[in-house]
Amino acid sequence: MTLISDHIEPDTRERILEVALRLFREIGYQKTTVADIAKVLRMSPANVYRFFDSKKAIHEGVARSLMGEVEDAAQAIATKPGLAAGRLRELMTTIHRMNSERYVGNSKLHEMVEIAMEESWDVCVAHMERITQTIGSVIAEGAATGEFEVADVPLAAMCACTGMMRFFHPQMIAQCALKPGPSIDQMIDFVIAGLSPRGKGN
Repeated sequence: MTLISDHIEPDTRERILEVALRLFREIGYQKTTVADIAKVLRMSPANVYRFFDSKKAIHEGVARSLMGEVEDAAQAIATKPGLAAGRLRELMTTIHRMNSERYVGNSKLHEMVEIAMEESWDVCVAHMERITQTIGSVIAEGAATGEFEVADVPLAAMCACTGMMRFFHPQMIAQCALKPGPSIDQMIDFVIAGLSPRGKGN
């Protein structure tokens, strides 16, 4: 019986998050209620509260799931074989593409991101730290092989992420889309040039 319960609980949590994400996409985070989620799942709101103690907790779970997918994609690229500069370019481009597709083109999900920034800052901070660490791992490998010339890897990773913020942060992607500025390729060229040994910018 314990084994069955162990499987049912995570499955139910996952189903609640899947339905919540679907409703957030369709009608928006603000308009979605726990009762709406429970109705789709054909369970009582009280049963939903057994797994998440508040709507905010469901929201954080959905945000973690979406951000986790971006983190997993970034990590998969970071651990691929090949030159560090090429992996760094692919990694940064992928983060931009995934965040653009998920949040910017969908006003309802964009609303969810704005609320996460206001109410669940810890979730956002943890995500940014993981992305920075992943980028740092690629920079560290490049430094170890001489492809990059970096004295302080964590600082270089933070600088790279700060430089890419216009292309990483959902709100900034949306706000800067029609404003003058470098293209993502130009910005990545700039970051890689800053990491490269003098006279060897890629």
